[in-house]
Amino acid sequence: MKTANNKVERETISTKMERLEKKVDALNKRIGEFEHVKIQVKTVRPGILLPEYKTVQSAGMDLRAWPEKPTMLYPGEHRLFATGVCIALPPGFEAQVRPRSGLAVKNGITVLNTPGTIDADYRGEIHVDLENRGHEPFEVASGMRIAQLVIARYVHCEFEKVDELDETDRADQGLGHTGLW
Repeated sequence: MKTANNKVERETISTKMERLEKKVDALNKRIGEFEHVKIQVKTVRPGILLPEYKTVQSAGMDLRAWPEKPTMLYPGEHRLFATGVCIALPPGFEAQVRPRSGLAVKNGITVLNTPGTIDADYRGEIHVDLENRGHEPFEVASGMRIAQLVIARYVHCEFEKVDELDETDRADQGLGHTGLW
């Protein structure tokens, strides 16, 4: 009886391993399809953790706060928090600082200037202006993940002054022109 159970257990483990290997292969294929850009990063002091993706397909890397001591952010208040990192983006790229959805939904914590743009020629430390839109004080501690950093391409444009613009169905209908339903 034990032999039969051992055989079943080996087959189960073997089947699970095969499924896992297929998942890993599929994931590696997806990763290979992403564009990868090297970005130089400098920390302002030892012990600072670099921004990091938490899942393979995350668009944003988590940024951490590094206050000298835990800091209370009271309802209606906003405060600038240092992240401890400086980056050198390649030309044609920007970094967007965005809120973390979990902090927003659970605690009412958001990024005041969102998305905050980090230009490719900026070399200073990244700061995040956190705002407490919740109803309770929120403590920001050293190493806490407070925002996301999304790297995006951009283009420069050249404006051409004209007397008239081409016609569209929308024309000059502004905010709310499509209604609610």
